[in-house]
Amino acid sequence: MKKYIYADNAATSRLDDAAFDAMLPYLKDNYANPSQPYSFSRKAKQALKDSRRIIAECINANPNEIFFTSGGTESDNWAIKCFASADDASCVVTSAIEHHAVLNAARNHITLPVDNHGCVNPEILSEILDRPHDSEKTLVSVMLANNEIGTIEPIQELAAAAHKRGALFHTDAVQAVGHIPVDVKKLGVDMLSASAHKFNGPKGVGFLYSKNGLLRSFHDGGSQESGLRAGTENVAYIVAMAAALKTNCNTLQMNTQRLLETENMFISELNKSNINYIRNGSPNHIPGSVNISIKNSDGEMLLHRLDLMGICVSTGSACDSVNTQVSHVIKAIGVPDEYARGTIRISFGKYNTPEEAAEIARAISKICI
Repeated sequence: MKKYIYADNAATSRLDDAAFDAMLPYLKDNYANPSQPYSFSRKAKQALKDSRRIIAECINANPNEIFFTSGGTESDNWAIKCFASADDASCVVTSAIEHHAVLNAARNHITLPVDNHGCVNPEILSEILDRPHDSEKTLVSVMLANNEIGTIEPIQELAAAAHKRGALFHTDAVQAVGHIPVDVKKLGVDMLSASAHKFNGPKGVGFLYSKNGLLRSFHDGGSQESGLRAGTENVAYIVAMAAALKTNCNTLQMNTQRLLETENMFISELNKSNINYIRNGSPNHIPGSVNISIKNSDGEMLLHRLDLMGICVSTGSACDSVNTQVSHVIKAIGVPDEYARGTIRISFGKYNTPEEAAEIARAISKICI
């Protein structure tokens, strides 16, 4: 098998060994439906309860505030659409750099601008919320960390500004949970979305944190998830998600140090080549997240040339991989035209090494010089 250097962890991450081991018994032996009343279902039912508690502890929530979903997209959609249904006199305020799971769910939204680092200014949010409008209720949705440039937003200040004006606050924390400390009480958010495969869990499972009484039913059917999300729970994947999150949270400091060393090695090696590039995003970013725009280059060309060399990176959001246009995030932060089309995202994970980072930088230099 061809050896790859995988540096696209913002798109998906390698399954953690602890998560894999945790899920196996519920795929083969303890396969019962947790909703059934007989004794064979007890282990599955207890596994759901334990997983809900573990996840709640990792983000300082209560277990009854954790709702299992199929991933980040569903969690975002649930938070937005249960609030802003077509017949409601509601208003959604969100940033210009949100994931399309938020932007497309909140089609008639008010857009918050960002600065050149991709940061939302709480004062601008306050000004927008102070304007007269006809909506009876308002939801503000700003992501905790951006999926393309890694910028961490001032969520605590933004949530406080929203609450001061009677608005609810949701954050898409898909890129943040399991990578930086996340405490829903300190952040002051009403809802938070997460996806397991971004923090070394399996694909196809996630969760939505919501304060009691905020959510409406999203799926019609059975009484699962307190009657709010019908459908038999994916017990094996939920158990694996909890195991992956607990592992990452327990090793957060060590992972952060390793990731910062890895990204610093990449930048140091890239700078040796004298390539004319801009690093996008904020100094306050997700560890291991590097987004660069190379002058008079082409991101698609770079991606394919690197792929031929056994290196996996991205031109931006993986969900936009079929779209060769400059991403809405790069446009929103004002990257100059001569750099914008040469944008690539290198997102290191806990299994990457500084040596791999140096090899990627040397490969980019070889292509561009």
